[in-house]
Amino acid sequence: MCTAKQIEIRSGPLRYNSVSPLVGQKFAAGVVSGICGLALLFGTIGPAGAQDGNKTSYPSMAPVEQYRIASRSEEIALARSAAPASISSDAEVLVLGDHGYETAIKGKNGFVCLVERSWFATFGDPVFWNPKIRGPDCLNPAAVRTVLPVNLQRTQWVLAGLSKAEMLARTKASAAAHRAPAPGSMGYMMSKQGYLSDVDGHWHPHLMFFQSHTAMSAWGANLPGSPVMGAEGDPDEATIFFVPVGQWSDGTTASMDMR
Repeated sequence: MCTAKQIEIRSGPLRYNSVSPLVGQKFAAGVVSGICGLALLFGTIGPAGAQDGNKTSYPSMAPVEQYRIASRSEEIALARSAAPASISSDAEVLVLGDHGYETAIKGKNGFVCLVERSWFATFGDPVFWNPKIRGPDCLNPAAVRTVLPVNLQRTQWVLAGLSKAEMLARTKASAAAHRAPAPGSMGYMMSKQGYLSDVDGHWHPHLMFFQSHTAMSAWGANLPGSPVMGAEGDPDEATIFFVPVGQWSDGTTASMDMR
Protein backbone atom coordinates (compact mmCIF):
# COMPACT_ATOMS: atom_id res chain seq x y z
CA MET A 1 0.00 0.00 0.00
CA CYS A 2 1.00 3.59 -0.47
CA THR A 3 2.08 5.56 2.52
CA ALA A 4 0.36 8.77 3.51
CA LYS A 5 2.63 11.13 1.65
CA GLN A 6 2.44 13.13 -1.53
CA ILE A 7 4.01 12.05 -4.74
CA GLU A 8 4.70 13.99 -7.88
CA ILE A 9 4.48 12.66 -11.39
CA ARG A 10 7.17 13.26 -13.93
CA SER A 11 6.08 12.61 -17.47
CA GLY A 12 8.29 11.82 -20.34
CA PRO A 13 10.57 13.56 -22.75
CA LEU A 14 9.52 16.61 -24.64
CA ARG A 15 5.78 16.35 -25.22
CA TYR A 16 5.04 12.66 -25.04
CA ASN A 17 7.64 10.43 -23.60
CA SER A 18 8.67 8.58 -20.71
CA VAL A 19 11.69 9.83 -18.52
CA SER A 20 11.52 12.62 -16.18
CA PRO A 21 10.14 16.06 -16.86
CA LEU A 22 8.34 17.66 -13.97
CA VAL A 23 4.67 18.06 -14.68
CA GLY A 24 4.09 19.62 -11.32
CA GLN A 25 1.02 17.69 -10.24
CA LYS A 26 1.05 16.31 -6.70
CA PHE A 27 -1.26 13.67 -5.39
CA ALA A 28 -2.12 12.27 -1.98
CA ALA A 29 -1.25 8.67 -1.21
CA GLY A 30 -4.77 7.41 -1.89
CA VAL A 31 -4.40 8.19 -5.59
CA VAL A 32 -2.87 4.82 -6.26
CA SER A 33 -3.90 2.71 -3.30
CA GLY A 34 -2.37 -0.74 -3.66
CA ILE A 35 -0.40 0.07 -6.81
CA CYS A 36 2.44 2.44 -6.09
CA GLY A 37 4.84 2.68 -8.91
CA LEU A 38 5.76 4.22 -12.23
CA ALA A 39 8.52 6.14 -13.81
CA LEU A 40 8.56 6.82 -17.67
CA LEU A 41 9.74 6.62 -20.50
CA PHE A 42 11.23 8.12 -18.67
CA GLY A 43 8.34 9.30 -16.36
CA THR A 44 9.47 9.46 -12.79
CA ILE A 45 7.68 9.57 -9.48
CA GLY A 46 9.30 10.50 -6.23
CA PRO A 47 8.50 12.05 -2.87
CA ALA A 48 7.17 15.57 -3.28
CA GLY A 49 10.01 18.06 -3.26
CA ALA A 50 12.68 15.36 -3.21
CA GLN A 51 14.12 16.60 -6.48
CA ASP A 52 14.54 20.20 -5.28
CA GLY A 53 18.22 19.68 -4.58
CA ASN A 54 18.83 18.74 -8.23
CA LYS A 55 17.53 21.97 -9.77
CA THR A 56 21.02 23.30 -10.46
CA SER A 57 22.94 20.05 -10.31
CA TYR A 58 23.36 19.73 -14.09
CA PRO A 59 23.46 23.26 -15.54
CA SER A 60 25.22 22.27 -18.76
CA MET A 61 26.02 19.30 -20.94
CA ALA A 62 28.72 16.96 -19.68
CA PRO A 63 31.38 15.58 -22.05
CA VAL A 64 29.50 13.45 -24.57
CA GLU A 65 31.36 10.28 -23.58
CA GLN A 66 29.64 10.38 -20.18
CA TYR A 67 26.32 9.77 -21.91
CA ARG A 68 27.58 6.70 -23.68
CA ILE A 69 27.43 3.11 -22.45
CA ALA A 70 30.67 1.17 -22.23
CA SER A 71 29.94 -1.33 -24.97
CA ARG A 72 27.41 -1.76 -27.77
CA SER A 73 26.40 -5.19 -26.47
CA GLU A 74 25.76 -3.75 -23.01
CA GLU A 75 23.52 -1.03 -24.43
CA ILE A 76 21.59 -3.57 -26.50
CA ALA A 77 21.00 -5.77 -23.46
CA LEU A 78 19.88 -2.78 -21.38
CA ALA A 79 17.48 -1.61 -24.09
CA ARG A 80 15.93 -5.07 -24.34
CA SER A 81 15.44 -5.21 -20.58
CA ALA A 82 12.65 -2.64 -20.95
CA ALA A 83 10.11 -5.31 -21.90
CA PRO A 84 9.59 -9.06 -21.48
CA ALA A 85 11.73 -11.16 -23.82
CA SER A 86 8.63 -12.26 -25.74
CA ILE A 87 8.44 -8.65 -26.99
CA SER A 88 11.99 -7.31 -26.87
CA SER A 89 13.74 -10.29 -28.44
CA ASP A 90 12.09 -9.54 -31.80
CA ALA A 91 12.19 -5.75 -31.49
CA GLU A 92 14.48 -3.40 -33.34
CA VAL A 93 17.19 -2.09 -31.02
CA LEU A 94 18.67 1.40 -31.27
CA VAL A 95 21.95 2.49 -29.69
CA LEU A 96 23.48 5.94 -29.31
CA GLY A 97 25.90 6.70 -32.11
CA ASP A 98 28.06 9.69 -32.98
CA HIS A 99 25.25 11.68 -34.59
CA GLY A 100 22.11 10.16 -33.08
CA TYR A 101 20.48 6.82 -32.39
CA GLU A 102 21.26 4.14 -34.94
CA THR A 103 19.94 0.67 -35.57
CA ALA A 104 22.03 -2.03 -33.92
CA ILE A 105 19.61 -4.91 -34.52
CA LYS A 106 16.80 -5.11 -37.05
CA GLY A 107 13.43 -6.08 -35.62
CA LYS A 108 10.60 -8.36 -36.68
CA ASN A 109 7.59 -7.25 -34.63
CA GLY A 110 7.47 -3.48 -35.17
CA PHE A 111 8.58 -2.61 -31.61
CA VAL A 112 11.67 -0.47 -30.99
CA CYS A 113 13.75 -0.68 -27.81
CA LEU A 114 16.35 1.91 -26.79
CA VAL A 115 17.95 3.47 -23.74
CA GLU A 116 16.76 7.02 -23.25
CA ARG A 117 19.17 9.72 -22.11
CA SER A 118 18.54 12.77 -19.95
CA TRP A 119 17.64 15.12 -22.82
CA PHE A 120 14.43 13.17 -23.40
CA ALA A 121 13.13 15.30 -20.52
CA THR A 122 11.60 18.76 -20.91
CA PHE A 123 14.00 21.65 -21.42
CA GLY A 124 13.36 23.01 -17.95
CA ASP A 125 13.80 19.76 -16.09
CA PRO A 126 16.79 19.77 -13.70
CA VAL A 127 17.93 16.36 -14.99
CA PHE A 128 18.11 17.50 -18.63
CA TRP A 129 21.93 17.18 -18.72
CA ASN A 130 22.31 14.44 -16.08
CA PRO A 131 24.78 12.00 -17.70
CA LYS A 132 23.77 9.18 -15.35
CA ILE A 133 20.23 8.85 -16.73
CA ARG A 134 19.55 5.54 -18.46
CA GLY A 135 15.92 4.80 -19.31
CA PRO A 136 15.30 1.48 -21.06
CA ASP A 137 12.12 1.87 -23.13
CA CYS A 138 10.37 -0.38 -25.63
CA LEU A 139 7.73 1.29 -27.81
CA ASN A 140 5.02 -0.40 -29.84
CA PRO A 141 4.59 0.28 -33.60
CA ALA A 142 2.09 3.12 -33.11
CA ALA A 143 4.42 4.92 -30.68
CA VAL A 144 7.41 4.25 -32.94
CA ARG A 145 5.64 6.15 -35.73
CA THR A 146 4.34 9.10 -33.75
CA VAL A 147 6.07 9.40 -30.34
CA LEU A 148 9.65 8.33 -30.96
CA PRO A 149 10.60 10.63 -33.90
CA VAL A 150 10.73 13.81 -31.83
CA ASN A 151 13.16 12.23 -29.37
CA LEU A 152 15.40 10.91 -32.11
CA GLN A 153 15.43 14.36 -33.66
CA ARG A 154 16.38 16.03 -30.41
CA THR A 155 19.22 13.55 -29.89
CA GLN A 156 20.67 14.59 -33.25
CA TRP A 157 20.54 18.23 -32.16
CA VAL A 158 22.23 17.47 -28.83
CA LEU A 159 25.07 15.58 -30.47
CA ALA A 160 25.45 18.38 -33.01
CA GLY A 161 26.18 20.73 -30.13
CA LEU A 162 23.03 22.87 -30.21
CA SER A 163 22.14 24.88 -27.11
CA LYS A 164 18.81 24.48 -25.30
CA ALA A 165 17.65 27.77 -26.80
CA GLU A 166 18.49 26.59 -30.30
CA MET A 167 16.74 23.25 -29.74
CA LEU A 168 13.67 24.97 -28.34
CA ALA A 169 13.45 27.22 -31.40
CA ARG A 170 13.75 24.23 -33.72
CA THR A 171 11.15 22.31 -31.72
CA LYS A 172 8.59 25.06 -32.31
CA ALA A 173 9.02 24.57 -36.05
CA SER A 174 9.30 20.77 -35.95
CA ALA A 175 6.55 18.72 -37.55
CA ALA A 176 7.52 15.73 -35.40
CA ALA A 177 7.09 17.74 -32.21
CA HIS A 178 3.52 18.65 -33.16
CA ARG A 179 2.39 15.19 -34.23
CA ALA A 180 -0.31 13.66 -32.05
CA PRO A 181 0.28 10.11 -30.75
CA ALA A 182 -1.42 7.51 -32.93
CA PRO A 183 -4.30 5.60 -31.31
CA GLY A 184 -2.93 2.70 -29.28
CA SER A 185 0.53 4.22 -28.76
CA MET A 186 2.22 2.71 -25.70
CA GLY A 187 5.57 1.75 -24.25
CA TYR A 188 7.13 -0.62 -21.72
CA MET A 189 9.46 0.54 -18.97
CA MET A 190 9.90 -2.60 -16.92
CA SER A 191 13.67 -2.74 -16.48
CA LYS A 192 15.19 -3.14 -13.02
CA GLN A 193 18.52 -2.00 -14.48
CA GLY A 194 17.58 1.53 -15.52
CA TYR A 195 18.46 4.79 -13.79
CA LEU A 196 15.65 7.32 -14.13
CA SER A 197 16.70 9.93 -11.61
CA ASP A 198 19.09 10.56 -8.74
CA VAL A 199 16.14 10.33 -6.37
CA ASP A 200 14.35 7.23 -7.65
CA GLY A 201 16.98 5.09 -9.33
CA HIS A 202 15.19 2.53 -11.50
CA TRP A 203 11.86 3.27 -9.81
CA HIS A 204 8.95 0.85 -10.47
CA PRO A 205 8.10 -1.15 -13.60
CA HIS A 206 5.26 0.45 -15.54
CA LEU A 207 3.47 0.79 -18.85
CA MET A 208 2.85 4.09 -20.61
CA PHE A 209 -0.08 4.98 -22.84
CA PHE A 210 0.11 8.06 -25.08
CA GLN A 211 -3.04 9.94 -26.06
CA SER A 212 -3.99 13.17 -27.73
CA HIS A 213 -4.84 15.65 -24.99
CA THR A 214 -7.32 13.84 -22.75
CA ALA A 215 -8.87 14.65 -19.38
CA MET A 216 -7.70 12.47 -16.50
CA SER A 217 -11.34 11.63 -15.74
CA ALA A 218 -11.69 9.88 -19.11
CA TRP A 219 -9.49 7.08 -17.76
CA GLY A 220 -10.35 7.46 -14.08
CA ALA A 221 -6.72 8.41 -13.56
CA ASN A 222 -5.36 9.83 -10.30
CA LEU A 223 -8.51 8.93 -8.38
CA PRO A 224 -8.46 7.13 -5.01
CA GLY A 225 -8.02 3.40 -5.57
CA SER A 226 -7.38 3.75 -9.31
CA PRO A 227 -4.36 1.85 -10.69
CA VAL A 228 -3.99 4.47 -13.42
CA MET A 229 -1.97 7.66 -13.06
CA GLY A 230 -1.70 10.40 -15.62
CA ALA A 231 0.12 13.53 -16.69
CA GLU A 232 -2.24 15.75 -18.67
CA GLY A 233 0.00 18.63 -19.64
CA ASP A 234 -1.16 21.76 -21.44
CA PRO A 235 -4.13 21.83 -23.87
CA ASP A 236 -1.81 21.56 -26.89
CA GLU A 237 0.20 18.69 -25.42
CA ALA A 238 -0.39 14.97 -25.42
CA THR A 239 -1.50 13.12 -22.29
CA ILE A 240 0.42 10.20 -20.81
CA PHE A 241 -1.24 7.55 -18.67
CA PHE A 242 0.92 5.33 -16.47
CA VAL A 243 -0.01 1.90 -15.18
CA PRO A 244 2.43 0.38 -12.66
CA VAL A 245 2.84 -3.39 -12.85
CA GLY A 246 3.87 -5.99 -10.28
CA GLN A 247 6.87 -7.55 -11.99
CA TRP A 248 10.06 -6.62 -13.78
CA SER A 249 10.67 -7.59 -17.39
CA ASP A 250 12.62 -10.67 -16.26
CA GLY A 251 9.53 -11.99 -14.45
CA THR A 252 10.71 -11.30 -10.90
CA THR A 253 8.34 -9.65 -8.45
CA ALA A 254 8.54 -5.87 -7.98
CA SER A 255 7.70 -4.12 -4.74
CA MET A 256 4.58 -1.99 -4.94
CA ASP A 257 5.50 0.08 -1.91
CA MET A 258 6.34 3.75 -2.52
CA ARG A 259 8.19 4.14 0.78
